[in-house]
Amino acid sequence: MNLTEDSFSAGGRTLDPDRAIAHALALVRDGADAVDLGAAASNPQAKPVDATEEIRRLAPVVAALRAHGVCVSIDSFASDVQRWALDQGVELVNDTRGFPDPAMHPRLAMVRSRLIVMHAVQQSGRADRTASDAGAIFDRVVAFFDARLAALARAGVARTRCILDPGMGFFLGSGPEVSLGMLRRLGALRARFELPVLVGVSRKGFLGALTRREPDDRGAATLAAELHAVRQGVDWVRTHDVRALRDAITIQQALEEGG
Repeated sequence: MNLTEDSFSAGGRTLDPDRAIAHALALVRDGADAVDLGAAASNPQAKPVDATEEIRRLAPVVAALRAHGVCVSIDSFASDVQRWALDQGVELVNDTRGFPDPAMHPRLAMVRSRLIVMHAVQQSGRADRTASDAGAIFDRVVAFFDARLAALARAGVARTRCILDPGMGFFLGSGPEVSLGMLRRLGALRARFELPVLVGVSRKGFLGALTRREPDDRGAATLAAELHAVRQGVDWVRTHDVRALRDAITIQQALEEGG
């Protein structure tokens, strides 16, 4: 859920705290296991948001959701926001840069929150339109996780606390081929590291490039990609439309069990 003005999908709709809290609780009723909150958009057109503003947007929503017993994830690549989130006791911290700041690693080792370690072709900041080689992307993602997991382990972060996100869309590259190639190899990625894998394809640009649909009209394309990821054995799916995905997984599992 985006507490932002300019996210590529639904930007501004849940910037008001009361509306954000209501929407988050609706996601939980629809079957969400956790609510991932981001207060700074990471798409190429987004405006920078400083850590103070991120925290201001997050604070009332996090407090309300924790009071309701909701599992909260904070999506931020800003170290100050991550420190604040850890102080709130959130269950998950999601970094689109995979926790590159070595100064943060000792702090991460001191807490119990799980870490969503995401790969991105960009070295810092938000996503941009970086070209990448679809044939080499899997090896690049593997090398990234090898290095990042080793750095976290040296700081005392238990490997079992990490969830791997290979990145999708512009975080992998500007063309749809790199995201499609990574989706085909999610099972191999999970087997390589023997760690939970998270995938987030919901309404992303590579789906629009293939279907020529705008973000709010990419529901069918999103669901097709998500179900493929589920069949590949991923553990977490980060989605906007929780109800549709829950229903689709229910039917998929019933069909598989019946066979």
